Amino acid sequence: MSRRPTSSDPFHQQVLAAIRSAGHAGITSQQLALQLGIRDKGQRYRVFDAIDALLDEGRIESGKKGRYTVTGGKDTTEGTIDIISSGAGYVRLGPGEADVYVQQRDIGTALHGDTVAIKLVSGRGSRSEGKVLKVLKRRRTEFVGTVHKHQGRMILVADDQRVQRPFVIPASEVNGAAEGDKAIIELGEWKDVRDEPRGKVLRVLGKAGVHQVEMHAILAEFGLPLEFPESVLRAADEIRNGATNAEIARRRDMREVPTITIDPDDAKDLDDALSVRRLDNGNWEIGVHIADVSHYVTPGSVLDMEAASRATSVYLVDRVVPMLPEKLSNDLCSLHADTDKLSFSAIFELDGQAGIKKEWFGRTVMRSRRRFAYQEAQAIIDGKGEGPYQEEVLLLHRLAQVLRKERIANGALEIGGNEVKFKLDKDGKPLGVYEKVMGPANWLIEEFMLLANKRVATWVNKQPGGREGRHQRTRPFVYRIHDQPDPEKIDQLRALAKSFGHTLRHADVNELPHAINDLLKDVKGTEEENIIKQVAIRSMAKAIYSTENIGHYGLAFAYYTHFTSPIRRYPDLLVHRAMAHYLAGGDPLDREELELSCAHSSRMEKQASDAERASIRYKQAEYMLARIGQTFEGIVSGLTSWGVYVELKENKCEGLIGLRDIPGDVFRFDKERYAVVGQRTGRKFRLGDELEVMIKAVDMDRRVVDFALVGGSAGPVTTSGKFKRGSIAPRKASSKGRKPKQAPKAKKGKKRR
Repeated sequence: MSRRPTSSDPFHQQVLAAIRSAGHAGITSQQLALQLGIRDKGQRYRVFDAIDALLDEGRIESGKKGRYTVTGGKDTTEGTIDIISSGAGYVRLGPGEADVYVQQRDIGTALHGDTVAIKLVSGRGSRSEGKVLKVLKRRRTEFVGTVHKHQGRMILVADDQRVQRPFVIPASEVNGAAEGDKAIIELGEWKDVRDEPRGKVLRVLGKAGVHQVEMHAILAEFGLPLEFPESVLRAADEIRNGATNAEIARRRDMREVPTITIDPDDAKDLDDALSVRRLDNGNWEIGVHIADVSHYVTPGSVLDMEAASRATSVYLVDRVVPMLPEKLSNDLCSLHADTDKLSFSAIFELDGQAGIKKEWFGRTVMRSRRRFAYQEAQAIIDGKGEGPYQEEVLLLHRLAQVLRKERIANGALEIGGNEVKFKLDKDGKPLGVYEKVMGPANWLIEEFMLLANKRVATWVNKQPGGREGRHQRTRPFVYRIHDQPDPEKIDQLRALAKSFGHTLRHADVNELPHAINDLLKDVKGTEEENIIKQVAIRSMAKAIYSTENIGHYGLAFAYYTHFTSPIRRYPDLLVHRAMAHYLAGGDPLDREELELSCAHSSRMEKQASDAERASIRYKQAEYMLARIGQTFEGIVSGLTSWGVYVELKENKCEGLIGLRDIPGDVFRFDKERYAVVGQRTGRKFRLGDELEVMIKAVDMDRRVVDFALVGGSAGPVTTSGKFKRGSIAPRKASSKGRKPKQAPKAKKGKKRR
């Protein structure tokens, strides 16, 4: 089994692979250099540096006669460990290799995300199991949590549910933290599982439960910045408006063309605008104008380094943590109405059926005539609003509908979900939970942004980028790519649909999007629509940034990038710079440097997304805290080896029923049938099952809501809307008119805790 390197340096990975392939005989540094094609003695320091790094990480050993071998034997390997809520873990190995399960007792001192060396042991059936031998590299050493006093000592319970053990804080390292404080600690050296992990308080954020403190804690938990450094703020303050006469003279002037923006009513960073005018030949000129952040943020500057580090703006339930200081994001680069703004534009000549006749890319100056909120634009589309630029909105809507219809016909997925939003009081307390529904006004903007992103990527891809070996390569560029879905997850979606009386027809990978779209149309308006849509989303791969283009599966685009939001996404800023460089006839950019930025941006995007979800979970838990003891109708939204997740219909809040808390049997998660099954009775919980639950408890430290089945039972909804008693999770009636099957009644028994 292969060993997976942790070093981010690709050359270190090559050296480790070469040492591994040498086997027990080992290999010398000179042999390594020759094998890796390094014949210049002046370059051999790279081999020595890699060897030193791998020795320090404990990945390789130095043997006789200067020969290096990998650490351990054939039954050892390494990878990244993911800790699950039960305390057990899975170690992710190399591509194409199955994850290795590690029982809780064999985790050792590993924490979620650490790179570990493991010893392979015999497992149950065909499952690979292992035991952690050593932590090779900590994913992180700083943790956020709540300070408590326990048995005369101060401890910190981490907010991250995957960190199972509390950290002991020695009296000399408390740093002013008190009972109930949110704090950031630094983990000290921890190598023996028999010892307690110890940490010192780096910063006290404030009292747990206070809205501002909790939001700051979430940012800190995911390694996201709380504020801008003073040097960055000073650099932003020194920047002046770039729309000078001299700069305008160098650009295509679009100020006389009718231009509008459409954004959320509370948005401050307006980074895109649309212009529209009729041409003499009867076609339409549509301009997609994007804030020219690249004019203000230059490579290598203090602002650029900060933006590159952040990589993205972060959207929590009540705030935006911007990638750029407000002087740029909300002022100089924001396309406010009635103000000359520097922009980078994609301008298209479209016929009446939205067919592209011509296209142009370059730097412009524009002036928005009118700012629309989405609600205002939607009112015009619905025929309920009128006023200036009404005709432009309706024309853009009509063309967007044509583009959308064509995109879906070509195989684009129509999965898009709604956002969970909160109504908060002045102190940040949640007063209500609702879903923000997307509509035609949102789609109007989306379609033209997709068009610009697609055509920019297509233009770059068609430009020659020099030769590599015998192959012509395209110019290095930043693409937004999306791989094909996991077939196993598609099978789970198909089984779920079948259980509700719907069909996801079998189709090859190219026809699968059409099949999924047909399924989503079939379930539209039914009670199972939301859960089927969620599972469809989970079956998809994660979109990432890369210089290696494989296309975007979900959008059915051969070429796609992110060009339209440089205020809030660093890859878009890189795309603007690359476009300006290539439009000026520049040589191919450094592919490796771009790829490093792509990988970092993808990681930061995930961290920002995780932080957003954490803020939602916190507010949902806080909302449920005032409703302990109340009952709600819900639907099974997730199944794991430790419990059944249920999403409440009324407010979309999610909670957990622990497997040990389900009465009447011992329940286990059956991965093959993707169901939680009673070992004696055979009763099942499956995705989409309807349950009546009571809010049992809320753990605000962990942002977790615990549910209990009402009366120890659950069942299908009858025509009167009431739940039947005395059964556990039979299938509910679907909109197709099938009758629910009644499961056997639960036998009385003690609850297992």
